[in-house]
Amino acid sequence: MSRRKLKTIGVLGGMGPEAGAYFFERIVRETAAGRDQDHPPVILCSLPQIPDRTPAILHGGPSPVPAILRGLRTLQRAGADFAVMSCISAHYFYPRLAPRSPLPLFSLIDDTLAAIGKMRPVPRTIGLIGTTGTVRSGIVARPFEAAGFEVIVPFARDQERVMTAIYGKKGLKAGVTEGPPRETLLDIAGDLVRRGAEAILAGCTEIPLVLQAADLPVPLVEPMAIGARAAVRRAGARLR
Repeated sequence: MSRRKLKTIGVLGGMGPEAGAYFFERIVRETAAGRDQDHPPVILCSLPQIPDRTPAILHGGPSPVPAILRGLRTLQRAGADFAVMSCISAHYFYPRLAPRSPLPLFSLIDDTLAAIGKMRPVPRTIGLIGTTGTVRSGIVARPFEAAGFEVIVPFARDQERVMTAIYGKKGLKAGVTEGPPRETLLDIAGDLVRRGAEAILAGCTEIPLVLQAADLPVPLVEPMAIGARAAVRRAGARLR
């Protein structure tokens, strides 16, 4: 029996490495497959040496754009048909990257906004947990608010706690997914729900490593899972 040719997904990871690996795993889990060959081809370029996005956004630190473009060219040479970045903060640079990308570059934020609009009921108030770069830059809030959603974020002190949970010596980027990082994010998600959030958006790609849908009384909107499903669909494979 003939089968249609599947497109090859390019994943630019390393921001951080565990998030890239998690995104690849989600692609596998979101695919309906009866055999190995039903899965779409995936090329993962894990490039941890890309400069940190948060200092670049907030303080004019080294731009990640040149390194991201190098990673995208690597994916193109390896045979990817399109690409996605497994980092929300990196999407701050999307307007500069997309026109220069050698591959079609899809946005996790656009895919997430489209997916939320299809939820029933549609959550109109979204609690955003992400890096300070993501929160302050408005890369999530602006398109969501333009589409009629209200976005609420942690108070300043709690946002500092989010950054410690992600970047601290015993934080997510250090490979710690139990104890304080998880407890902190659960506490902050709970506060956003008490303030009226009808859904929690995991606005940093490390957050799903510790925060699960079953932990919350409202839906957890996970751009990594949404983006993985979109990538599977674009590749021409079947969704689970």
